Amino acid sequence: MHIPVYGAPFHWRQPPQPPIDWSAIYPNEVILHGPRIQAVALTFDDGPDDEWTPQVLDDLRESGAKATFFCVGQRIEAHPEVFLRMVREGHVVGNHSWNHPNLARIPLAAAQAQITRTDEIMERLAGVRPRLLRPPYGALSHELVHLAMRMNKTIILWNVDSLDWTEIPDRQVAAHILSHAGPGSIILQHSAGGVGQSLQNTVNAIPYVIDTLRRRRFAIRTVPALVNVPAYAAGH
Repeated sequence: MHIPVYGAPFHWRQPPQPPIDWSAIYPNEVILHGPRIQAVALTFDDGPDDEWTPQVLDDLRESGAKATFFCVGQRIEAHPEVFLRMVREGHVVGNHSWNHPNLARIPLAAAQAQITRTDEIMERLAGVRPRLLRPPYGALSHELVHLAMRMNKTIILWNVDSLDWTEIPDRQVAAHILSHAGPGSIILQHSAGGVGQSLQNTVNAIPYVIDTLRRRRFAIRTVPALVNVPAYAAGH
């Protein structure tokens, strides 16, 4: 299947869009955070790569924490061994499109192809077909939400942004997370970036963030465990 490229991939932020509270309109289909319990979910977008993702996985393994990785199909194809490590080490993997376009700004058939091809490579490599979808940039439209519903996907956004994509120092990454994280938070970080972008700040911040959250008596959960939704299609 040919997946057309719409614009340059991995521009981490698109121009601002009118604020829409998608989770208020679609409370069961678009999730911003979990229930108000003493637990949070760490999520990592845009991987796998062979530089930053393995270091993120090392941090998580050393801490014993499980996370949710929203993966780009093109990068799974390029780094299958790193993707398989995510699954093997007990993390949840979700769909983050094939090559990271703004799915709300391309034809709906192309958006469906982006999601389907990523599902297919995940299933072929690891035997899992994700139920979780995080659209690049968090960009949505009514048509895209309805497409996700037809594809049996739950859209996972976030309510805490680490701002690691701005390449701020690790202390600031940790501060952004820890000053905003509360009961049920879904925290956005990245495990890969654009060409030449460094995520050393993320790698450095993870151990301190996890240790501090635990000292504050927060459990670290995967998104499905936090919000009580399936990670994968039945039989996977």
